[in-house]
Amino acid sequence: MTTLTQEPYEESAGRPVGYATHDVTNQPPPLAPYDASADTALLEGVRREGAGWAEEELRRLGLRAGSAQAQEWGDLANRHEPVLRTHDRYGNRIDEVEYHPSWHHLMRVAVGEGLAGSAWADDRPGAHVARTAGGLVWGHTEAGHGCPTSMTYAAVPALRAEPELAKVYEPLLTSREYEPGLRPPTGKRGLLAGMGMTEKQGGSDVRTNTTAATPTAESGMYTLRGHKWFTSAPMCDVFLVLAQAPGGLSCFLVPRVLPDGTRNTFRVQRLKDKLGNRSNASSEPEFDGTVAWLVGPEGQGVKTIIEMVNCTRLDCVMASATLMRKTLVEAGHHVRHRGAFGARLVDQPLMRNVLADLALESEAATTLTLRLAGAADRAVRGDAGEAAFRRIATAVGKYWVTKRGPAFTAEALECLGGNGYVEESGMPRHYREAPLLSIWEGSGNVNALDVLRALGRSPETAHALFGELALARGADARLDAAVARLESGLAEASETGARRLVELMALTLQGSLLVRHAPPAVADAFCASRLGGDWGHAFGTLPAGADLGGILERALPPRA
Repeated sequence: MTTLTQEPYEESAGRPVGYATHDVTNQPPPLAPYDASADTALLEGVRREGAGWAEEELRRLGLRAGSAQAQEWGDLANRHEPVLRTHDRYGNRIDEVEYHPSWHHLMRVAVGEGLAGSAWADDRPGAHVARTAGGLVWGHTEAGHGCPTSMTYAAVPALRAEPELAKVYEPLLTSREYEPGLRPPTGKRGLLAGMGMTEKQGGSDVRTNTTAATPTAESGMYTLRGHKWFTSAPMCDVFLVLAQAPGGLSCFLVPRVLPDGTRNTFRVQRLKDKLGNRSNASSEPEFDGTVAWLVGPEGQGVKTIIEMVNCTRLDCVMASATLMRKTLVEAGHHVRHRGAFGARLVDQPLMRNVLADLALESEAATTLTLRLAGAADRAVRGDAGEAAFRRIATAVGKYWVTKRGPAFTAEALECLGGNGYVEESGMPRHYREAPLLSIWEGSGNVNALDVLRALGRSPETAHALFGELALARGADARLDAAVARLESGLAEASETGARRLVELMALTLQGSLLVRHAPPAVADAFCASRLGGDWGHAFGTLPAGADLGGILERALPPRA
């Protein structure tokens, strides 16, 4: 019998030098370490939307996000998925989820950097913009742990509907201390919040919920009985939950641990086996005599919790824009170092067209995300016009930017060829993550119909949107023509055509922002392709006159 043996592994300064049959050539070096904040569109948007004071912190966070250590945390947190422990070794019900240490490392940085609820405790103008920008940067690590930080951020304004509860919990929800583990909430230095809205029979149609809320003798206290279908991050300390009270569908605060230290009934039946977002546990909890406190009036549950939904929808836009930027950076790094057919990929005309097209999409998504964050920040401070703009534009952005994510990540993956199709590259994880952001917090249809609802119930939202578009009037004929089409389309708005209408809203809004704030190379190519019709059905079909070099020089990080 012949025994096959591998040649000895030799190292020089920690790097392999060769194999028996071949040398490793024409492969890119590792991307990390890199600066995840090295994004001109991001930094310009942060300054423009009133958070320039946070730039130094963002740059520091960008270096940390792009470090080899943080990138490894993201990989490990997804390779070692959370595990549900329903009982302890003695048979006691505990309903705990165990995470890999890398999850806790990611969470500790995210909370400590103010990416959870701390913006609500920051009086500086632009605080909410700074938080969103931090998410755009730190999200280069991985997406799953953004779920509990997003829900914690979003829970604060909803909880304010019940001032006495807010007085107790808000200081802990806005803390920068990450303290995992189930203990009495008021005994911890910081809390995380989740939410439980959907049930198996209704999904987005939460008014069909059957979970029952029964009042107790104590004012404001109820007991819940029912089952939730999608409740993510079940190790959060408190949850905002919808249930049917005597007065109708209502919002409740459900703590995992009661003030006296006993475990509230929160039976986790199973964890979801999801397409992506694997680092984050999503669960089906059962309530049976579960203690809860009413938040807002009975029968006003949707109205109470909708502020939470508006915040998490913004974070869906942010996360999708982050995935676009992350995969663009990965693709750009690969093609700068990979050669084929006698030239570097980055220098080949068709690849440059693909990259430039992706870069346009990424910048449009990032710019819109920061504009939405600016509107949220100013709305919180009492600007009625910005509140109206936020009401419609967040739903528009949620629909469109998250819809673009899957096609974008697929194209970025393809830039790496077969190398991008293997798990080690990280690109398959990003690709699996992308569809989630269009589904969570209302699918595409739900958001498109929400736009129509806003137009019908709140006419000021249309005025705010067209007021924003008017700021770019006369700067580009293709944009002006698209806005005119949008005005005509509003008169014929219908449910059947809702997606088409909202798509045009998103493209005109992105176009107006780029015309006003981006260099001519970016604005002209965007308007020519997305609004002028000089574009194909796939990325990499920009018109012949597009300034590919100008777009790429702006979009790709500086060469190492």
